[in-house]
Amino acid sequence: MTADLREELQSTLGSRYTLEQELGGGGMARVFVAEERALGQRVVVKILPLELAVGVNPERFRREIAFAARLQHPHIVPLLTAGELPGGLPYFTMPYVEGEPLRAPLSRRDVLPLSMVLRVLRDVASALEHAHSHGVVHRDIKPDNILLSGGYALVLDFGVAHALLATSDAGRAAELTSVGFVVGTPAYTAPE
Repeated sequence: MTADLREELQSTLGSRYTLEQELGGGGMARVFVAEERALGQRVVVKILPLELAVGVNPERFRREIAFAARLQHPHIVPLLTAGELPGGLPYFTMPYVEGEPLRAPLSRRDVLPLSMVLRVLRDVASALEHAHSHGVVHRDIKPDNILLSGGYALVLDFGVAHALLATSDAGRAAELTSVGFVVGTPAYTAPE
């Protein structure tokens, strides 16, 4: 399926992007690195899996992603574009940022230095405050969605969980929040 999905994605992206490689994606997406040809810059293309894409209205998804993409903050990796593969799977793009997820140093060390912890907390809190002041809630803050780059912490995938909820009709939205479907990562979701 990887080869078929890659070919379908390249065909959908057309000549604007050239897919380079697939990254080890998370549980919420298949992740590819691509070169944006006009400017020669690298981007990340994330494709939502079928189980999350079911019932998603593509146009509403694009509008919600566009709303999240308007967040301009030094600690938020912006969303650039959104679209849909012919089979209905939504995708979005964002800049490729050199760095590593917060998960990496957490897995290498028992305890992180206090200065690093304070810096990460400050940067993430600043990003969340900015988003909340614009009516956007992340809904999936976890070490895998915090990127460490150049001495700073950056929050990834803003608005994606919100876009998934918002694109569903009222009945589906109620189902997403009440009948066993969790948007976000259960281990990092508040119990309430």
